[in-house]
Amino acid sequence: MAATTPVYDSSRRGLRSIEEARELWAYRHFVFELASRDIKIRYKRSVLGVAWTMLSPLITMVVFTLVFSTFQRLPIPGYPVYYLSASIFWIFFSQVTSHVGSLTTDALEIANRIYVPRSVFVASAVVVGLVNLLLSLVPFALIVLVTGRPAHWTWLFLPVSLVIGTLFTAGIGLIVFTLALRFVDVRDMYQAVLLPWFFVTPIVYEQSFVPPSWRWVVRYNPMTYLVEIFRAPLYNGWLPGPNTLAFAVLAAVLSLAAGWLFYAWKVEEYGLRN
Repeated sequence: MAATTPVYDSSRRGLRSIEEARELWAYRHFVFELASRDIKIRYKRSVLGVAWTMLSPLITMVVFTLVFSTFQRLPIPGYPVYYLSASIFWIFFSQVTSHVGSLTTDALEIANRIYVPRSVFVASAVVVGLVNLLLSLVPFALIVLVTGRPAHWTWLFLPVSLVIGTLFTAGIGLIVFTLALRFVDVRDMYQAVLLPWFFVTPIVYEQSFVPPSWRWVVRYNPMTYLVEIFRAPLYNGWLPGPNTLAFAVLAAVLSLAAGWLFYAWKVEEYGLRN
């Protein structure tokens, strides 16, 4: 029997969040089609292609290494690996959540022609981000070899870190995307938020360098725990502590739940259901 494309039925009743989840699953093939299209377009128009995905974090790493390790002389051994082990997640998070804000026009144009749940656009952005993240592991491994830092068995924990980080990113992405569907200036406002968020997250410095009067900012920043579950196994060679892991999981679950419920609530209120 030939597969049929699910059709949205406005007369159906049920919890919006559950209905939206069912529809996202029903259109999962469309998620990968969108992701494949975005990847092909991105690398087709790029002179350096896939290489740019690997070169970009390296260039940023060189800048921060010069500023914080050479000029400021922070006593952090293997600073390039220290920075990259945390920035791997930050780059993934910032790229995905920024990109979804620019997908609203595409989402509305496609959805005006055929019904698709808007959440597929957020899901496709996450898939593209994961592909880029996996590619960024190549320069990370090269830097580890060049700097003589040891490889650790704890690198095997990376899939767990990826799952937790992806859930958190998807939740924030849903909130940004939903707001951007209604307010066009959300993307620019979010970009303004990302910069200070980056610097209050211990990515380029250790938490011990933060003045005691400001450590509460770092402590209550969920990104602190999310970057640590990447850094601990990749740089330090140990698994994240139970408290760090618990806070990271809690942040991820709360982010996804809040993002999904907000999306499911607002998508109908905004009149975005066909």
